[in-house]
Amino acid sequence: MDSAIAARTKINEFAAAKVSFNDLVLKAVAVALKQHPAVNSSWLGDKIRYNEHVNIGVAVAVEDGLLVPVVRFADGKSLSRISAEVKDFAQRAKAKKLQPADWEGSTFTISNLGMFGIDEFTAIINPPDACILAIGGISQVPVVKNGAVVPGNVMKVTLSCDHRVVDGATGAAFLQTVKALLEEPVRLLV
Repeated sequence: MDSAIAARTKINEFAAAKVSFNDLVLKAVAVALKQHPAVNSSWLGDKIRYNEHVNIGVAVAVEDGLLVPVVRFADGKSLSRISAEVKDFAQRAKAKKLQPADWEGSTFTISNLGMFGIDEFTAIINPPDACILAIGGISQVPVVKNGAVVPGNVMKVTLSCDHRVVDGATGAAFLQTVKALLEEPVRLLV
């Protein structure tokens, strides 16, 4: 996450509202879903629906449990727009002002517990989505770069897949794309 940290720092020098790591992950996932349409699919009981649009549910903890508002057409939105929507959803969720239309129609879900000090976890799929991505916190650990052990920032993610729709190889290819996008965040702009 070294490049993502540097990119976020630079972005926030110019952004009207601060962009979070969750916003970067959401954008990377949205871009990756367009490249891996099988992951952006839904199980409908007896058939698979391949979703044309990328609508990402974002798990938000509230006093009474969990709500999952949806950032619609996330692949076509800027980081600033994604950030503003997620912040608005979080405020409205905590104020109990979300409407059913706000949490319906996701094609993929992200659950981030990194801000709670959680390194890794397994999230439960939000039907009819085929997958959910669990995001852990960013930790500084020893990594090998150019043959030397140096400090590096890593973030663990776990993809839960409904194997009726997305198998392990398909999920792994999707994760490789998300990883590549976060390691070179400038790719999110093209």
